[in-house]
Amino acid sequence: MQQPLDSADTILSQIKQLYVENGDRLTKKDVKKQHPEIMRGALYYFPSWEHAVSKATE
Repeated sequence: MQQPLDSADTILSQIKQLYVENGDRLTKKDVKKQHPEIMRGALYYFPSWEHAVSKATE
């Protein structure tokens, strides 16, 4: 697996931005399809997509 270039903080910022734009529609399936680089980074730095979203939106 190729290591993402972004840091965990950058990934959290990107998730936060997506959350602001999409709200509750921030599903794993949609993000994986539309923003695969964010999904890869989130799963690299965090145990799950849900954990990354929770951390980004706390």
